[in-house]
Amino acid sequence: MKYVILIHSNPQPWGHPTGDYLAEHKALPAEQREKMNADFEDLLGQMQERGELLGGEALGDPASSTLYRWEAGAPTSSDGPYAESKEHLAGFFLIDVAGPERAHEVATRFAGPGETVELRPLMWPGGDDDA
Repeated sequence: MKYVILIHSNPQPWGHPTGDYLAEHKALPAEQREKMNADFEDLLGQMQERGELLGGEALGDPASSTLYRWEAGAPTSSDGPYAESKEHLAGFFLIDVAGPERAHEVATRFAGPGETVELRPLMWPGGDDDA
């Protein structure tokens, strides 16, 4: 089953990896931060070896985005980054795992202090999201 893990973050201050810029993460002892980073790198390596990690990207500065909406019968654009939220989408990982249990197991390891992580199944052709 394919899922996307969406990394949401507050854009102030801006930077990647997002945890390095969040007050909650920076408040941890350096040794704990280093262990968390090493554990995360190990997780990514294991997922790559198992063929579960299909890809992922950090997204650019949200201030450089453009929002498109439909208004008065036509598309209109405005400067981003917000679509009615204080947070923005900072990046994503595309995974292909055996089932929902594994997807939830993986996603919990992506969430760190001060971060919000969203796990969402991909929608398959025809609108069925139960692959």
